[in-house]
Amino acid sequence: MIAPILEQIEAEHGDRLTVAKLNGDEHPEIVSRYGVLGFPTLNLFQDGKVVRQIVGAKPKRRLLADLDGLF
Repeated sequence: MIAPILEQIEAEHGDRLTVAKLNGDEHPEIVSRYGVLGFPTLNLFQDGKVVRQIVGAKPKRRLLADLDGLF
C-alpha cells in the first residue's frame, strides 16, 4: 500500500536514507523483536537503533513530516 510512496521518497532522498522492506509474515521473530503490532509499520534507524516508529498508511506529505529532522 505504501510501497510506491516509499520508493518515491527513496528516489528523492536516497543519498541520505535507505529504504528496506520486510515481509512480517515471513519474519515473525523480527516483528516481535521490534514490537510491531500492526502493518504497515516503519521503523526508522540511526546508528543501528530505532529512533522513531511510524504505524499506519499515510500520504507522502505526512510521512515526510514524520521524517523531518531525521535525515
